[in-house]
Amino acid sequence: MKQLLILSGKGGTGKTTIASAFIKLSNAKAYADCDVDAPNLHLIMDQPFKPVKTDYYGLPKAEINTGLCTKCDQCRQNCRFDAIKAGTHYTVDYYACEGCGVCEAICPAKAVSLKPAIAGKLMLYTGDSVFSTATLKMGSGTSGMLVAEVKKQMKRAASDTELAIIDGSPGIGCPVIASLSGADMVLIVAEPSVSGISDMKRIVETAEKFQMKMAVCVNKFDTNIENTKEIELFCEKYKLPFTGRIPFDPEAIKAINNALSIIDIDCAAGKAVKEVFNKTIKILST
Repeated sequence: MKQLLILSGKGGTGKTTIASAFIKLSNAKAYADCDVDAPNLHLIMDQPFKPVKTDYYGLPKAEINTGLCTKCDQCRQNCRFDAIKAGTHYTVDYYACEGCGVCEAICPAKAVSLKPAIAGKLMLYTGDSVFSTATLKMGSGTSGMLVAEVKKQMKRAASDTELAIIDGSPGIGCPVIASLSGADMVLIVAEPSVSGISDMKRIVETAEKFQMKMAVCVNKFDTNIENTKEIELFCEKYKLPFTGRIPFDPEAIKAINNALSIIDIDCAAGKAVKEVFNKTIKILST
């Protein structure tokens, strides 16, 4: 299975819009949404089947047995996350606890134990195609680990599929690192703004560490022609394949609001993304 990962250095570039178009253009039989903090690919990719939902357990959380607790205060004093609160009974702040286990190890009364904690929910749609996604529970810090599970789930369910399209998360944090692991190529969707250029450079630098194929396209290129030219010059300087420009298109906005991909309607953005797709697939295949 070849994995084409679509990333952006920041949110709002149109990454998911382009990912959904690629999925339909390639008639992909396997795809995933790895933006587990705010997944929205499912809003465009209508699935006729209900997903199989699985609880995802991340880092454990500490629990204090008040019947055994002697209030020696060792757990609170040694918790570097300030997750343990003293009072009538000692309690653990669920969201502050990182499950490091220091409190359990240091408690002389053995009143503290680590318990499995649900950190999110995995969802797998199967039918004519396989769609893997997940939602991270609020306050959980295991987004990268959950992204890895999303990809594993997709590969298990579609092991014979030749191509998988993966919608990554914005930025360069843990979810992006987990998305990059195992991918064969990354398409970076850039935005022609000052912050967009800066964030594009950061994601290029991050992806370079994985020594994989890269390409860049610009979405909403006509909102700032000069910045678009700067992105193209950057790609030329660092020998990064540039796969095309996609215009800002009000019709594309209407399509997304109606849960459609930009290739489901006749619009300028849809025509442009087809050219970007063809160039990207050619690079992936070489």
